Amino acid sequence: MSKTILTVDDSRTMRDMLMLALSDAGYRVVQAEDGMHGLEVLAGEMPDVIVTDINMPRLDGFGFIEGVRGDERHRGVPILVLTTESDAEKKERARRAGATGWIIKPFDPVKLVAAIRRVAS
Repeated sequence: MSKTILTVDDSRTMRDMLMLALSDAGYRVVQAEDGMHGLEVLAGEMPDVIVTDINMPRLDGFGFIEGVRGDERHRGVPILVLTTESDAEKKERARRAGATGWIIKPFDPVKLVAAIRRVAS
């Protein structure tokens, strides 16, 4: 049974790139267009890992991470932040919200899959 990855990003191009990289690596990929949509998707899914952007409309990545961590069912799911942001303060804020790791865009598919394998085990 393959592991499920939820990707949350407002960029269609980025969602397509994530879909390709992760499905090629054998993962089942579920996608959301922003934090609000991500929380809606989580109502019916139990992903093994979540990959989220920070800068999104409606609900940003920080709010999304807090929402995930506030839900008993998803409290232990690893969350990787995938963003163009490299600011230390934002990284710390994401960690405090409950993020597991931080990956800078543009991502290297091999490194992304390796990071997911590390946290999903």
